[in-house]
Amino acid sequence: MISIIIPFHNEEESIKPLYEEIRGMFEAYRYDYEILFIDDGSTDESKEKVKEIMEKDHHIFLHVHKKQFGKGQALQTGLQHSKGDELVFMDGDLQDDPGDIPALIQKLHEGNDLINGIRTKRKDNSVIKIYSHIANIVLHRFLHSPFTDINCGFKIFKKEITKDIPFYGNSFRFFPLAVYLKGYKVSEIPVHNRQRKYGKTKYGMKKLLIGMLDMVTAYFLFRFAERPLHFFGVIGGVFFIIGFLVSLYLSFERIFFNVLLYRRPALLFGILMIIVGIQIGMTGIIGELIVYLNKKGNK
Repeated sequence: MISIIIPFHNEEESIKPLYEEIRGMFEAYRYDYEILFIDDGSTDESKEKVKEIMEKDHHIFLHVHKKQFGKGQALQTGLQHSKGDELVFMDGDLQDDPGDIPALIQKLHEGNDLINGIRTKRKDNSVIKIYSHIANIVLHRFLHSPFTDINCGFKIFKKEITKDIPFYGNSFRFFPLAVYLKGYKVSEIPVHNRQRKYGKTKYGMKKLLIGMLDMVTAYFLFRFAERPLHFFGVIGGVFFIIGFLVSLYLSFERIFFNVLLYRRPALLFGILMIIVGIQIGMTGIIGELIVYLNKKGNK
C-alpha cells in the first residue's frame, strides 16, 4: 500500500481538485493506496471539504489538529496513522503534480529507499527561491548533500527508514539528508512545480529566518551530535586564547613597563573572554557526558 500524506492549512479551494487528480492517477495505475489529509488548525472550510470526500471514498482519512502546530507536526501525525509500506509527502496547495507519483514509485523500486523531487521551472516566490538556493549551497559545502533541491516537499520513501530517523519539529526540511547520512540509498528525479491557483503562500520572511536557524541546527546535529566537544571546544578555545593573549600582553606591560591596569578596559575584556571560553568548553564536556550516558543506557 502507498500512503499519500498531505498536510494543509486553509486550502479549502484546493482540496477537491487535488483529490480528484490523485484518484484519477491511482485508478489509471491501479495501486493500492490511502490518502491522509492532515488539517493543521485550519479556520476555513477545508476539513468539511475532506469530510464530504470521505463519505464517497473509503481511501480517504482525515486527522485534525485543534490549532496550527506547523508542517512538521502535521507530517508526523500522518506518519503515525499511515498504513502503507511506501509513503509520499506532498503539499495541499496543488503545486505538486500527482501525475509525477508513478515516476517516483518506479524510481523507488529500482533499489532506492528515498526519492526526492527536483522542482523544474519553479513557480515559487523569490523568498523561497533565495532560501532554497542558500540552503543547497551550504549543505553541499559543509554536509556533502547529494540533493539538488532538498527543500522540495514532494518525495517518496519506504516507511521502514523512519525507524532510524527521528522526526520532530522542523526536521522534515532535512529529512532526505538525514536518510542519506544514515547510509540509505537515495536518489532524485525532476517533478513539476505548478503555480498556486488558490489562497496565499504560507512562506514569508519569518519562515525564511526560521529556515536559516534550522539549517544551523541541521549542521550541528549531523556533524557534531555524537561529539559535541569538537564543536563547543573549538569555539570555546578561540575565546579562551583571545582572552589569554590579551591578559598576557597586559601582564607583560605591568611587569616590565609598570603600566597600571585599573584604567585598562582591555583587562576586563581579557578576563571576560577567558571565562566565556571556559563556559563554552564546559558546555561541550556536558554534551559529551549526555551522549555517553545515553549510549550506555541504550545498551
